[in-house]
Amino acid sequence: MIHMLHQQIRDQIKEAMLARDTVRLNTLRGLLSSFTNELVAKKRKPNEELGDEDALDVVRRGVKQRKDSIEQFKAGGRNDLAESEEAELMILQTYLPQMMSRDEIKTIAEAKKQEMGADKSKLGQLVGAVMKELKGKADGADVKEVVESLFE
Repeated sequence: MIHMLHQQIRDQIKEAMLARDTVRLNTLRGLLSSFTNELVAKKRKPNEELGDEDALDVVRRGVKQRKDSIEQFKAGGRNDLAESEEAELMILQTYLPQMMSRDEIKTIAEAKKQEMGADKSKLGQLVGAVMKELKGKADGADVKEVVESLFE
């Protein structure tokens, strides 16, 4: 199991401290404590390191939480808080692998649709099958929109 990401975050916390980059420092510290929580949840010692796959899952959850918070803060008229979440979101997204374009998603979705013989009633199953195939290489909202567009 590879532990590159976990160590990379630790090193970047030191860099952020030296650069006095508060937003980055707080975001990375939060991420590191999420890694620790994940280790404990998996019944491992808190001082161990997460493998890259597990670490990426934690980062993805952090990204999703930030997106949800931004939406809620904007709806509540709290743009100051939304901006703070957006800054953290930008930092977290740098750790995710490059997401696939809609065109790349469409190619895979069309192949899956043929393979499954899916019609509009199986839209949810098709979205699920495409997400499983892409294993986190594409944004769920993009996949859903692309799959829906296949039935228009």
